[in-house]
Amino acid sequence: MEIKKELKILAGIVVVFLGVFFMPLESPTFNTAMDATLDLSRWYAREHVILCLLPAFLIAGVISVFVSQASVIKYFGAKAKRWVAYTVAALSGTILAVCSCTILPLFSSIHKRGAGLGPAIAFLYSGPAINILAIILTARILGFEMGLARTVGAVLFSILTGLIMAFIYRKEEKAKAEQQMNFPDVPEARPLWQTALHFFSLVLILVFANWGKPAAGDTSSLWFYLWAYKWHITGLFGLLLVFSMIYILKLKSWQVLLGAGITAASALLIANPLVSVVVGIAAVSSIALMDKTENSENKEWIYSSWGFAKQIVPLLAIGVVIAGFLLGSTHDNTSIAGVIPNRWVTWLVGGNSLLSNLYSSIIGAFMYFATLTEVPIIQGLLASGMGKGPALALLLAGPSLSLPNMLVIRGVLGTQKTVVYASIVIVLSTIAGMVYGSIA
Repeated sequence: MEIKKELKILAGIVVVFLGVFFMPLESPTFNTAMDATLDLSRWYAREHVILCLLPAFLIAGVISVFVSQASVIKYFGAKAKRWVAYTVAALSGTILAVCSCTILPLFSSIHKRGAGLGPAIAFLYSGPAINILAIILTARILGFEMGLARTVGAVLFSILTGLIMAFIYRKEEKAKAEQQMNFPDVPEARPLWQTALHFFSLVLILVFANWGKPAAGDTSSLWFYLWAYKWHITGLFGLLLVFSMIYILKLKSWQVLLGAGITAASALLIANPLVSVVVGIAAVSSIALMDKTENSENKEWIYSSWGFAKQIVPLLAIGVVIAGFLLGSTHDNTSIAGVIPNRWVTWLVGGNSLLSNLYSSIIGAFMYFATLTEVPIIQGLLASGMGKGPALALLLAGPSLSLPNMLVIRGVLGTQKTVVYASIVIVLSTIAGMVYGSIA
């Protein structure tokens, strides 16, 4: 029997026991924080896991299985021109309307396929930070100047962060690049346009399923009409996915059409989009797993997606619970304080000092923001006295980072690189906030 191992188990049991024994149930602050934890966890499960993460896992599986390593290296690796790699990575957020957690399986996938650290980090930051929907909403609600500053800052920071990370770990990246230069150019199993069609059918389903509600009173803009008919549009891209599964993946047409019919029936009979999305994803997964082709890529697609889910979901769950307990639950019209009172946050981020911008960046880095929710939250903080500089710092650090996000990145890159990445984002956001606050 290993004494050290048994002592660790004993220590764990003692810590859990003492935590439960001394749980401060009489404290209003503790009980409110527990309410916030449960509320944020429930909201995350209802609004984010089904609509964001499940489609994202399928998209990550597509990258991992259908997109060859040679293709990833061509656009993001050593064989890519640097300006091409960083441009593609930095502008990816305009396509992917995702948050700091939804981007993780996609980042993990391209990193494993051989993307350079710099472009991969630029992609990781840009996915949630340059979200075109969030940029438009920022300009409409917080003002054109704030929207422009967020756009410029996010694009610039995604490239800068990637370049800094690549420079810091240049020896490691050089060795990786030398290996990649010796990789043979393996031809694609299918034409690139077919893989792209299958990939973007899933991406567009993800984008429109999560299309944000327009500002109050907006009943005539293009944004409003896209939101009003977003499930119809999502359904049309679902039909494109049906076409892709039959004619590109070569799955049995009767199985695909049956799955599509069951999904459509669930939408008509139950009238709950979340149920329909779950049914649709279950149908896609089941049909792909039933493929009898030898060495089936279709089966591997689902196995790969499941692998990302196993890796990421537990860490995200832990992160959401911790974030809810410490920082509270703020979404829609709900605001429940965590252990750290909201008034402390408002007090810390007033004015435009170095400390207020730094605090804002740190709070944004650890707090969890779902897609588009950062705008109304900052609107409320500005009304409570938050400075414009700290507001921009929060906009630049918040959507791209979160405690759940960092826990998963640590599993992909390791502790040191995760700390360095988070520190770079916090420092750059602080500087941007101070500059903007001094001229706004």
